[in-house]
Amino acid sequence: MTAGTMQYPQTRKTEQYDDYFGTIVHDPYRWLEAESAEEVAAWVREQNALSESYFEAIPGRDTLRRRIEQLLNYPRYSEPRKIGDRYFFLRNEGLQNQPVLCVQNDRDSAPSVCLDPNTFSEDGTKALASVTYSRDKRYLAYAVSDSGSDWTQIFVRDLVTGRDLPDRIERVRYSPPAWHRDGFFYCAYDRAPADLTGLVTSLTQRPKILYHRLGTEQCDDMLVYENPSKPEQVLLVSATADETLQFLLVWQGTAFGNLLYVRDSRMPGASFEPYCTEPGHIFNPLEEVDGEIILLTDHGAPTSKIVAADPADSDPANWRTIVPARDEAIEDARVAGGKLIVTYLKDASHHAVVYALDGTLLYDVDLPGIGSISEFYGRKGDETVLFEFSNFTTPRTIYEYDITANVSRVFLQPNVPFGIDDYITRQIFATSNDGTRVPMFVVHRNDLKLDGQNPTILRAYGGFNNSLKPVFSSAIIALLEQGGIFVQANVRGGGEYGAAWHEAGMKWKKQNVFDDFIAAAEHLFQAGYTSPDRLAIKGSSNGGLLVGAVMTQRPDICRVAFPSVGVLDMLRYHLFTVGWDWAYEYGVSSNPDEFEYLHRYSPLHNIKPGVNYPATLVRTADHDDRVVPAHSFKFTARLQECQAGSAPVLISVATKAGHGAGTPLSSLIGQTADDFAFLFHAMNCTKA
Repeated sequence: MTAGTMQYPQTRKTEQYDDYFGTIVHDPYRWLEAESAEEVAAWVREQNALSESYFEAIPGRDTLRRRIEQLLNYPRYSEPRKIGDRYFFLRNEGLQNQPVLCVQNDRDSAPSVCLDPNTFSEDGTKALASVTYSRDKRYLAYAVSDSGSDWTQIFVRDLVTGRDLPDRIERVRYSPPAWHRDGFFYCAYDRAPADLTGLVTSLTQRPKILYHRLGTEQCDDMLVYENPSKPEQVLLVSATADETLQFLLVWQGTAFGNLLYVRDSRMPGASFEPYCTEPGHIFNPLEEVDGEIILLTDHGAPTSKIVAADPADSDPANWRTIVPARDEAIEDARVAGGKLIVTYLKDASHHAVVYALDGTLLYDVDLPGIGSISEFYGRKGDETVLFEFSNFTTPRTIYEYDITANVSRVFLQPNVPFGIDDYITRQIFATSNDGTRVPMFVVHRNDLKLDGQNPTILRAYGGFNNSLKPVFSSAIIALLEQGGIFVQANVRGGGEYGAAWHEAGMKWKKQNVFDDFIAAAEHLFQAGYTSPDRLAIKGSSNGGLLVGAVMTQRPDICRVAFPSVGVLDMLRYHLFTVGWDWAYEYGVSSNPDEFEYLHRYSPLHNIKPGVNYPATLVRTADHDDRVVPAHSFKFTARLQECQAGSAPVLISVATKAGHGAGTPLSSLIGQTADDFAFLFHAMNCTKA
């Protein structure tokens, strides 16, 4: 089957019109929002069957899949957590659907299995969402996600007996437990999610913080915080290492950043009291030291600073600055060994600095190269901490860092089935249309001839203050081995250069994000890396919005587009699940001024008949309860209707899957193989 002879499933159209402040907007595929309707299910089955038949006909698809399996078939580890004298970490032997939680009694002993998520379900669709350990090192609270849902259930395992307690907590979302004494704090909702045969698309509102005491029923849990007047909130509790202070972080969709409440458990009748309640800022409590809260914040510091604050005095005028803001943005910090380890972003890669707690700069941490690190993990009394380092050509390696000696040594290092020295990464800069310098990382084989004909994937995100760093993915090697190039652009909207970089890609400035991405593509053409006929653009979630906007504004800029789990209907996104929480980032169509710019770039509403759009593979999942699949359904239907060229427009809807987290490895391998096969076939450079 070729694109020119492809017969798309018939998609019914309705006379659905909406009046936005005098502008009439046609929404003929509104019925596709009803994900539980049989007509929608039938449409999905037809679309999936069409996509699968197309993939099956691509030469070399099976070879690609086998090679990706080979590239992933090596032991991989997460950053360990040192609990007492034991180390806990996730390990995947190679091709396991889900990584296994292992425990190692000391640095040099052999690990054993603590918890195996692969036993939770036969098809590998149940996954660990979080794990937290009690202060007495006796219990493990672990959250389980089913079919990729953001809804989780919390269970408790006795680490001495290896058995689960009867405790079971339901209706939890975005809330790892925070241990306190003989129980933990968590966030739950009154409304239980629907049975996972159907997707929950209704609004997720009215969270509350409860305290669960081990050995009791959830119905007896104590309510410690709720705000019925503010139903649209996201809540999270954390605590100091000694559990004397608990912190409640509150996000509201109407403003960037979070509010901070503090509970001092040493006080009789303690409750969460307002502490930092000025909206629009980040307030991230790190630890309590000598009676002061160590706080990471961007209040009065666009690239963030670290301050010490009296728990009884929240006035920013009385904060004592420990680490002042500098040109590089602070991304994370950790109190350990009587010192402060601060992780900075410099041109989208990490470097780390150690300070004394009085703010004296002591030394830089010697990292293995340009790349990214996970958080430094350790408690405030630990003399050593663990961290994970990787970049595009260096697999994730775990290091143990001696804070006083300023020396690191390898703790866990994978042995990969390919030559990591065969590839090169360089950072280059494009110039956007307003003169902004946009960094991007370019990765390819050392011996690659840069003749402008190399199949290239350009990826970006551009939103929510999230920064894209150099991280390792062995699946990308399958692209590079065949003469491909992988490019990651750090467009505005992320947090790579602090608050100003983020704000330059929000709301009415969102077009800057798309312009930066277009400038990155054009720079690749001018520099001889690739050409429009050999470029694929790729992004997920907010990055899927980016791809959808760019391919509708500049369909000539690429041969292939991969909008995955994308926010593609900018006029109705806020009506589903937690979409309201993105209003500070995007704005909402119920506001007349915000409607104007949303309608101007909304991917769904800017598809035009008679245009040659690139070959497009849309991805979504039937249990995505974050960015609901209706975005992708409606976008695909409209694009298939309007496509004037012969390039295919396909959608692949994963079953028993969600927004991406927890997807079984076997499914990820299949998706990656299909993506690469689709790309090579569309560019007429398939390798059999």
